[in-house]
Amino acid sequence: MIANAPRIREQILALLSRKDYRPLNRVEIAGKIGVSGRARLAVRGTLRDLEHAGEIARIRKDRYVLPAEADLVGGKLSIHPAGYGFLISEKAGQPDVFIAAENVGTGMHGDRVVARISPEPPAGRIKGRREGRVIRILERAHDTIVGTLQRSRNFYYVVPDDPRFVHDVYVRPVAVVQEDRRSETVATVGDKVVVRLDDWQSRHVNPEGEIIEVLGPASAPGVDVLSIIRKYHLPTEFPPDVLRVGAGGAYSGKC
Repeated sequence: MIANAPRIREQILALLSRKDYRPLNRVEIAGKIGVSGRARLAVRGTLRDLEHAGEIARIRKDRYVLPAEADLVGGKLSIHPAGYGFLISEKAGQPDVFIAAENVGTGMHGDRVVARISPEPPAGRIKGRREGRVIRILERAHDTIVGTLQRSRNFYYVVPDDPRFVHDVYVRPVAVVQEDRRSETVATVGDKVVVRLDDWQSRHVNPEGEIIEVLGPASAPGVDVLSIIRKYHLPTEFPPDVLRVGAGGAYSGKC
């Protein structure tokens, strides 16, 4: 029988809260709370859930601590078009943390992240403001972006419509196979496109992705509206019941 997850959660938090606690990995934590065999799966899952919720943090060598004990804070990243950002803490009443552009890492606007608080802000910065550096991405806010296709001498890239996405996205072949798998739409420079983002691990290279939909030339009528619909994942079709109530059944159901 798999151990009771709520009980394991309590045991893990109690262990990490002890004054004599030293950072342990998941195997060592399981041993400390007396869990073995198949029940270790519950420990792994609970650690993952606690980390995702921002209640614990994973540091080097996959060891776990309470965020405050390692000067860590979790929250949502808000990026300014100039490249710097602010970490909005998930704990009520906590001040935002300034994140300089060089410390954003691979964080993107809206991501849930963990940042380490800097002991001393760099000279010339505003005193009294907490500053930090993003060390881990907990959850991506977006798996797609909308932008305009461009081309350099050697590669294609997409300039995001949202200026808070400060990096251009390199894209692979620009032919998109349609849902029926029988036809292709070829994107050309200047088209608005939807890009599915790849996993981005290194700040030293631009994010990459794949064009999954071609919306049409940026200047074409209606493409700007369609771009907004795709950006915010708005529905373009509605259930029959909604249409009957809202339009007396006369509306086609498509935007």
